[in-house]
Amino acid sequence: MTAFPGSIAFDEYGRPFIIIKDQEKQSRLTGTEAIKSHILAGKTLTKILRTSLGPKGLDKILVSPDGDITVTNDGATILKKMDVEHEIAKLMVQLSQSQDDEIGDGTTGVVVLAGALLEQAETLINKGIHPIRIADGFESAAQFAIGHLNSIAETFPFDQNDLEPLIKVAMTSLGSKIVSKCQRQMAEIAVNAVLAVADLEKRDVNFELIKIVEKVGGRLEDSTLVNGVVVDKDFSHPQMPKVLKDVKIAILTCPFEPPKPKTKHKLDVTSIEDYRELRKYEAEKFETMVQMVKDAGATLAICQWGFDDEANHLLLQRNLPAVRWVGGPEIELIAMATGGRIVPRFEELSSEKLGYAGIVRELTFGTTKDRMLVIEECANSKAVTVFIRGSNKMIIEEAKRSLHDAMCAVRNLICENSIVYGGGAAEISCAIAISNQADRISSLEQYAFRCFSEALEVIPLALAENSGLPPIKTLTDIKSKQVAENNSALGVDCMLQGTNDMKQQHVLETLHSKKQQIQLATQLVKMILKIDDIRSPADSEI
Repeated sequence: MTAFPGSIAFDEYGRPFIIIKDQEKQSRLTGTEAIKSHILAGKTLTKILRTSLGPKGLDKILVSPDGDITVTNDGATILKKMDVEHEIAKLMVQLSQSQDDEIGDGTTGVVVLAGALLEQAETLINKGIHPIRIADGFESAAQFAIGHLNSIAETFPFDQNDLEPLIKVAMTSLGSKIVSKCQRQMAEIAVNAVLAVADLEKRDVNFELIKIVEKVGGRLEDSTLVNGVVVDKDFSHPQMPKVLKDVKIAILTCPFEPPKPKTKHKLDVTSIEDYRELRKYEAEKFETMVQMVKDAGATLAICQWGFDDEANHLLLQRNLPAVRWVGGPEIELIAMATGGRIVPRFEELSSEKLGYAGIVRELTFGTTKDRMLVIEECANSKAVTVFIRGSNKMIIEEAKRSLHDAMCAVRNLICENSIVYGGGAAEISCAIAISNQADRISSLEQYAFRCFSEALEVIPLALAENSGLPPIKTLTDIKSKQVAENNSALGVDCMLQGTNDMKQQHVLETLHSKKQQIQLATQLVKMILKIDDIRSPADSEI
């Protein structure tokens, strides 16, 4: 029974309501104080992520309630696995997630930028400027920044015969990850996987055709890209052939077993003759099912459900290799890759519904004789599988996240081949342009523009700080060089290559990603500045 800090009364209709005691002693933050409380929550969350920004960013270790350990510096993953209570902090988590869903990269940077904007907004509130004026000023500054990004953007040279530029972009994305020791190999896997499923005419990439399969054991260097489908299953009988060529595949979602009596009916076996009749009926049904598959011309049966030993033995005798207990997503991917149709009933099976694969082989590896099935040279060669190996589950999970980020970076360049330079170069260029624009504004918006400019500088400051460089000196040097040389490609030399020119270091970011970061961060800050109260159901009078 729940205890309430009050008593229950009833109205004239007999409906209960609670009289809350000491209501006048309870406080609620409203107005400016509430906004400052929201800003504090956002800043606190940002401080956690700020140290993970950049190629030299630090990793976070996260322990789930079940004791599972995650080690990562991926902003979206850190926030997703954190136990966040404050409502504004939850909005920051959703901000990172939306950046991850839309772009797949820049999840840490967007939260750091939002936190910096909140910090600057607090300064303006303390000066007596109304939050709505600040929000509108930030919106205008964001639009100006996006316009400036369009002016400094360059076209990325993309040629299917020369993949080196794309590989370098993928390597940039992988530079801060655990997999950086085999950076080149993982970058090549990411580029080849994306190009295999890309429609270059429509500039579209279907990530559903890229399946990532992991297996604990081996080294990261053993990871590979398979032009087909890898299924974590083996042939249903150990004596079935391990390699099949020119395979016609029947993809079934019906089990190899006789029909069972419905729930309303009962089958009584009272004598040996009855039992023999039942066995004969089952054997005939098995024969009929196998014959239907053979008559359709199939040389391999892939079944979503299982079948018993009798059916398995019969399949072996009739020279029909089979795979059982294949999951729904794998069944769909096999159907897409092989050009086959998923068949729910044996009676509907025909030669037109069969899928085709050039080779189906059983892959054996590891000291425990682990087996997996590889379906290659499919009719629709667009489906590919990235097969990841690693010494433990933690490294494999981080490798999956890293590869996803790299593939998203390549996908973004194929969809829109406009780039700006990374290492904080684009942010510094925008900050200089917005600061100059603020000098031309006579209204109150000039304060918001200057604060937006200072917030953008937090990104290169954090990059320099995480790389062990003196942050303020590094930032001022780069700003003065950008102004003097009129070169928007100068950024923070995080990898200590000896040059601040990101064009030489080939540190690139897609224009779409950078614009999305600024837009999302500004929209969230604008929303937070307009929330002057949080009323939860527990606070309401009943």
